[in-house]
Amino acid sequence: MDIKREPKKKRTKYLAIGGGAAALILLTIALGMLPAAAPSVERSTLMIDSVQRGTMVRAVRAPGTLVPERMHLVSALTAGRVEQLPLRPGATLKGGSMLLLLSNPDVQLEALEAQRQVTSAQAALVNLQTSLSTQRLTQQAAVATAQAAASDAKRQANMLAQLGEKKLASSNDIAQASERATEASERLSAEKARLKVMDDAMAQQIELQRNEVQRARAIAAFQQQRVESMRVLAPEDGVLQTQPLELGQWVVPGQVLATVAQPGRLKAELRVPETQARDVVVGQSVDIDTRNGIAKGHVMRVDPSVQTGTVTVEVALDGTLPRGARPDLSVDGTIEIERLNDVLHVGRPAYGQGESTVGLFKLDSDGKYATRVPVKLGVSSVTTVQVLSGLKVGDRVITSDMSQWDNVERIKLK
Repeated sequence: MDIKREPKKKRTKYLAIGGGAAALILLTIALGMLPAAAPSVERSTLMIDSVQRGTMVRAVRAPGTLVPERMHLVSALTAGRVEQLPLRPGATLKGGSMLLLLSNPDVQLEALEAQRQVTSAQAALVNLQTSLSTQRLTQQAAVATAQAAASDAKRQANMLAQLGEKKLASSNDIAQASERATEASERLSAEKARLKVMDDAMAQQIELQRNEVQRARAIAAFQQQRVESMRVLAPEDGVLQTQPLELGQWVVPGQVLATVAQPGRLKAELRVPETQARDVVVGQSVDIDTRNGIAKGHVMRVDPSVQTGTVTVEVALDGTLPRGARPDLSVDGTIEIERLNDVLHVGRPAYGQGESTVGLFKLDSDGKYATRVPVKLGVSSVTTVQVLSGLKVGDRVITSDMSQWDNVERIKLK
C-alpha cells in the first residue's frame, strides 16, 4: 500500500530568496547605469550673459592716481638753518611769494669778503691807470726833448755844411755835426718807439685789471645770490604740495625744500599689468573715473620698463576735470585698445583666458538646466570676450566662477 508524501517546503523557500536577491542585484546594476542626477545651483548666485553680435570694444582697465602734470622742485642753493615757515602744504602761492627763510652767517661773511675784493680790484685799477699815465707823460717829455735835440743837431749840420762850401769850416767839424744829427735822429726814433710800446702795454695792463674787476664783481654777485637764496621764493603760481621741514632744521645744498604744482594741470598715472600692456600705445583714448565723474584723456607716454609687475602709463587729461580732482587722488582708467565690428561676444567669464578653449555652462531653452559646452574664445577685453566657436547669437551662458562644478557636465538651476 502506497503512502502519500508532503512537498518539501524548505526547498521552495530557498528558491524564492535566491530569486529575490538576483532581482535586487539586477535592479542595483540598472540603477548604477542610469546617469547621475544633476546638482542644483541657486540661480541668484550666478552671473548669466547672452551671446551678442555687434561691435566689441577691447579695453584695458587699471588703477592709478592723479599727479600734477608739472611739478616744480624747490631745492636749496646753499646750506642754512630754517628760521621761518610762513606757509604749509596746501597753500595757494603766487610767483615770488616767500616759502621759507634760512640763515647762515658764513654765507653773509663770504658775501662781504667778495665785496671787499671788488673794492680792492677797483682801487688797483685806478692806481694802475695813474701810474701808467704818469709814465706815459714822462715818455712824451723824453720824446719832445729828443725832438728838440734832433732839430738842433740837424740845423748845426746844415750850417756847417754851408760854411764848408765857402771854405769857412773844416771837414772834421762838418763830419762831427753830421754824426750828431744822425745820432739825435735815431734817439728820437727810439723814444717814439718806446712811447708806442708803452701805449700798447698800457692798454693791455688796463684791460687785464678791468677783467680782474669784472671777475671780482661776478664772484660778489654770486655770493649775493647765495645770500638772497636763503629767502626761498615760489618759482611760479601754484599750490604748495610738500614742505618736509621744521623750524631749526639744517639743510644742505641740493636738498629739496618744497614742491610746487599747478592744480589745474593734472595727469593720470595708471599701473597697467604687464600682461595687458603690450597693446597700449600712445594716442589711445582713455576714460578716467575719479568717482566723482568721468574725465576724457589720451595716452601720452608708456614707460619702457616694468616695475613690480606693472607698466606705468601716463594719460593726458582733456577738457575740464570733475569736481574734487586733486593730486594723489586714486582713480580707475579704461584704455580703449581697438573696436572689433560684427563679431560674436559675451561677458568675460571669471575663469579662462582669451584666445583659449574653455568649458562654459550653456542654459537650455527652458532655462532650468545648463550643460557644459566647449567654447573657443578670441581676444578679450575688460568685461567682454570674443567668441570664435561653440556658441551662437542668443545663447545664454554662465560667466561666474564654476570651478566647484568641474566634475559635472550638467547642473540644475533653482
